[in-house]
Amino acid sequence: MFLTKLTRRYIVYIKFLFIVFSLSFFKGTSQPVNIAAPSEQICGKWESSEKNLIVQVYNEDNKFKAKILWIVNTGGQSLDTWKDVNNPDESLRSRKILGMSVLNNLCYKSCTNSWEDGMIYDAQHGRNWNASAYIDKNGLLKVKGYWHFKFIGQTLTFKRI
Repeated sequence: MFLTKLTRRYIVYIKFLFIVFSLSFFKGTSQPVNIAAPSEQICGKWESSEKNLIVQVYNEDNKFKAKILWIVNTGGQSLDTWKDVNNPDESLRSRKILGMSVLNNLCYKSCTNSWEDGMIYDAQHGRNWNASAYIDKNGLLKVKGYWHFKFIGQTLTFKRI
């Protein structure tokens, strides 16, 4: 009887030590191994707050770009048939909207934790605008299209998906 009480205590003690050791081990190794550089935080898939557009932001030669992955289809046509019909350059009017690059040449500025000096293409009107972007404290991507001055522009909001 004495031996069984001692054995039970010993087993409980061993289990306790195992749990403590496991928790301390996993706590020390649970940190993410690949933490994205601040400049790369913009990369990924983003959906507009209106839920009518999904873009893929990526880095190419330290310039950040975005291409259209999905756009809402209100005309009953297949997304694959939509063309850039409003482009002022007639030779580009036959290119597909789906997969088209709409944001180009954003450069990361570490001092402001933002991406600046880019260009955004508005396929609806066939115009290029200056562009900048940042990720707010809620993790939302804010992309501003403007004409020479940032206070004259429009901001689009995207959520990471």
